[in-house]
Amino acid sequence: MKITGPVRALGTMSGTSLDGVDAAIIVTNGVTIESFGASDYRPYSDTERDVIRAGFGQWGDLPEAAEIVETAHAQLLNRMEPSDLIGFHGQTVAHDPGGRGTHQIGDGQVLAEILQTPVIWDFRSADVQLGGQGAPLAPFYHFALAKWMKADAPVAFLNLGGVANITWIDPRCARPEQDGALLAFDTGPANAPLNDLMQNRLGQDCDREGALAARGSADESILRDFLADPFFYRMPPKSLDRDYFAHLSRAVSDLSDADAAATLTAAVAMSVSDAMQHCPIPPATVWVAGGGRKNPTMMQMLSATLDMPVRPVEDANLDGDMLEAQAFGYLAVRVARGLPTSCPGTTGVRAAVSGGTKSVPGKLAQVVGG
Repeated sequence: MKITGPVRALGTMSGTSLDGVDAAIIVTNGVTIESFGASDYRPYSDTERDVIRAGFGQWGDLPEAAEIVETAHAQLLNRMEPSDLIGFHGQTVAHDPGGRGTHQIGDGQVLAEILQTPVIWDFRSADVQLGGQGAPLAPFYHFALAKWMKADAPVAFLNLGGVANITWIDPRCARPEQDGALLAFDTGPANAPLNDLMQNRLGQDCDREGALAARGSADESILRDFLADPFFYRMPPKSLDRDYFAHLSRAVSDLSDADAAATLTAAVAMSVSDAMQHCPIPPATVWVAGGGRKNPTMMQMLSATLDMPVRPVEDANLDGDMLEAQAFGYLAVRVARGLPTSCPGTTGVRAAVSGGTKSVPGKLAQVVGG
């Protein structure tokens, strides 16, 4: 499809926290944001979650898990308003930039046939093949959001999903790929270790309202060892696999439930604070999206460790549950237009790159961008 003006793009996201699938419509030309449309959510069942989780760290075909991902997306997207284009992230099960690459399951051609709509997918592979980290990919969208918000000084977007990532933005720049416009990288763990703790010990999917962590005390010795990890000494851009910090989960195994939750929550705040040293200029505000913003204990710890305001994106009239889904709708339009979706400042890729696979109903999938 040839895009010359704003189109309705439907983006999806299924994160490593495995809560479910988000979908959101955004009206955009791939540069500016015109408006936001409807959004919806389809949770994974416990059984579906267990099947997908069993595939984490696997690099081969995972037909049962892939079918679950495709079915969940199709069920959700089929009940939403028609769109011109779909951006399908798929489900990341393994991520090893500089090594084996990146692996998302779910076939965009299947969704294109079911929904009879063009689908852009496999956003990360081109970046990884050109030496990038393949993540994070939302920063170009964050740049557009900063413009939409009319920010006039550097700001940061912090996403607290399974892994935490930050985007530092200078909105005074004209384009996201411009030198100095963006710096983005994973900061460390977010909800994944805490959610795993809650599931394994208490059979709960998360620490709701941060209630358990609020009753505990963080173990300072474990946190010192955590911050000594080589990851924190690497210069950004850099990215993480969901389970990179599995040793942190093992370290809290002998703590009480409350102290373990407090320690894992404090680890998020401390790693974000550590990340701030890499920002060229301290951001005026840190805008928080993702499930972690709903955890008051996590937000309080962040506010206590950072020297700038920490606010949920809802304070800027944005939907923190749907920011990443919107991002992949936005990126789909950029891929369709041949515009970059990552650059040296966001993933460490050698040059600005646009990459993805385009699937059109009734036609063979086509790799686009590069």
